[in-house]
Amino acid sequence: MPEVNPLVPDGAQADRQKLRRLRGLTLFLMAGLVVSGLTAIPLETELSFATNWFGVPPTGAGSAISGVTAWLARVSAGVAETNRHFPFMAYGTDWLGFGHFVIALAFVGALRDPVRNRWLFQFGMIACVLVVPYALGMGAWRGIPPGWRLVDCAFGVVGFVPVWLAWRWSGELESKPAARHHAGGVPARP
Repeated sequence: MPEVNPLVPDGAQADRQKLRRLRGLTLFLMAGLVVSGLTAIPLETELSFATNWFGVPPTGAGSAISGVTAWLARVSAGVAETNRHFPFMAYGTDWLGFGHFVIALAFVGALRDPVRNRWLFQFGMIACVLVVPYALGMGAWRGIPPGWRLVDCAFGVVGFVPVWLAWRWSGELESKPAARHHAGGVPARP
């Protein structure tokens, strides 16, 4: 049971706790974006690790591989070949990582004042929803296997949950301006 401060009304204590949880959730979202961005940069190294983990032969050849291992072998060979002959193509994934970092940085506003910057959570929900048609459409166009497209869609579906929670909690705090001020937020707008 949480410790109750006798000098703070129960509602304000609950709002302070909600604000703490909201900021923790925002930090979690930001960390997820940063980690996701970091994984977009060393693709060849990551694919080498994944192919070793799944026991894909170094050449990727052989009839013994199928499904996920065949896909990993193909992607690994494609990335290695592209990096060997056209290393500048990796610049695209470098920028993909940068985009993740910048989006994470934008959430500093939500971390500082999650109620005033509640729109960032709406932006996050919209982005998560858009992942699904983008992954399905672009994945089909680029020849990505259907199963992998569903994995990509899962990032949007799973990511939606914490962003929606943050949006909901910030709305609850927004409806109580006096408690929000007491809970450590900024005073309500006039």
